[in-house]
Amino acid sequence: MQPIFLKPVLKQTIWGGHFLAAEYGLDIPGTDIAEAWMVSGHPVGDCTVKDGQWQGWKCSELWQQHPELFGKSAGTDRGQFPLLIKLIDAASPLSVQVHPDDAYAAAHEKLTDGTPCLGKSECWTVLQALPGSTLVFGHTAKDRQQAEEMIRQGQWERFLCKVPVHPGDFFRIDPGTVHAIGGGIQILEVQQSSDITYRLYDYDRLQNGKPRPLHLQQSLDVMTVPFIPRSENPKRLPVSVKRGTATLELMEKCDYFSVQRLQLQGSVTLPAAERFCAAVVLQGHGMLGESPLHKGDALLIPCCKAPLTVSGELQLVLSFPK
Repeated sequence: MQPIFLKPVLKQTIWGGHFLAAEYGLDIPGTDIAEAWMVSGHPVGDCTVKDGQWQGWKCSELWQQHPELFGKSAGTDRGQFPLLIKLIDAASPLSVQVHPDDAYAAAHEKLTDGTPCLGKSECWTVLQALPGSTLVFGHTAKDRQQAEEMIRQGQWERFLCKVPVHPGDFFRIDPGTVHAIGGGIQILEVQQSSDITYRLYDYDRLQNGKPRPLHLQQSLDVMTVPFIPRSENPKRLPVSVKRGTATLELMEKCDYFSVQRLQLQGSVTLPAAERFCAAVVLQGHGMLGESPLHKGDALLIPCCKAPLTVSGELQLVLSFPK
């Protein structure tokens, strides 16, 4: 089966910039585009097929009407397209926030059609970061009472944990983790198909003359307290496998998806797969079978019984649902 190329959905916010247009050539109006939803079937950002047999179809329509493309099976996605992949440009810091797990999201949040929402597990690959950049990852509170006191008293310097960031770093953000992308950082994010963000602190910024809403009670409900990182260093080191001229790095494997980064100078054969794969080309150009690949492309690779050949000089991130 041929790959299915998608048009990104662009999102404007007060913290966005111009990186996505300058770096990936996306057709962006204005200079405050914060996110490009590269692969998504979520109702508030449903990608459209660019060309070919399915031109004009929404990603969610393909998912519902052509399961043979995806190898769908019952799982954790509750019938929804399971992945959401974004390019994010944080020209200014994002709000300090926290996301719910599946159980809390299903109990408290619904889509417009009444479907219970998914929780939000996510991971980040840092594409660029200005020297001295930091992000928020975790907090210092020993128990929930102390967390609430520090939050309501605005003791953010004491409460928040910050870590330095460099291009190539990788972070896994589990539900319940207090976090925020700092200004001057651009990332690729792979996550569950969820748009739930509980905003804890927004630096007292104004949007259209008013502060943006906060979600203090929901944040306290879902926050992991105390916060215990997997290691002293929250950055994850990938597991690399060399295949001739290709390096395949396993960046993440969790209950919802796995993420691999392929760096290639030459060609490599991808094995046949029982479920689909979503890909974003971060650098270079090449071919996937007979289809050209260019920097900034986002595509679905349908499940197929035959292996696929990738060739060229490129870097792409491959995301697989569980």
